Amino acid sequence: MSDARRAHRQIVPILRAGLVLLEDAATLLPAAQTFHLGLVRDEETLEASMYLNKLPERFEPDDPVLICDPMVATGGSLIAAVEECLRRGATLEYMRVVSVVCAPPALTKMGEMFKGLKIYTAMIDPELNEKGYIVPGLGDAGDRTYGTM
Repeated sequence: MSDARRAHRQIVPILRAGLVLLEDAATLLPAAQTFHLGLVRDEETLEASMYLNKLPERFEPDDPVLICDPMVATGGSLIAAVEECLRRGATLEYMRVVSVVCAPPALTKMGEMFKGLKIYTAMIDPELNEKGYIVPGLGDAGDRTYGTM
C-alpha cells in the first residue's frame, strides 16, 4: 500500500454506542474518513437490523477499515457490520475491530465466520445472561455515555 493510500483510512462506528470510540479513533487517525452504520438489536430474537447505512458504495480491497463497537455480546451487530463492509469490497486482511468489552459467544462466532479478523478489546467478560447481555458488563454503552438510561 502506498504512503498516499495510508492516509485514507476508514472508521465505521456502529451507532450509537460506536460513537463513544470514534473521537479517540479519529485522534489516532486524523486523516480517516468516517462512515456511520446504524444497527439495532431486536431484544426478542437478538438479531440485528440495519436502520442507517452511510458506507461508501465501494471500498478498495486495501482500504484499512476500523469498526468501532464498544460492547460485543452475541456478535449480531458486529457480524452485520463486517458482512456489509465485505459486500462493499473491504477485506478481512485490512479490517480491524475495536471494542471495550466482549463475551466469548461473540468471539467464538466471529472467529468461525471471519478467519483472520483482528478484534482488539480491553476486557473479555465470561458470559451472557438470558437476555444476551454481557455479565458483568458495563450496561448499555450508548445509554451510559449519553445519559439516556
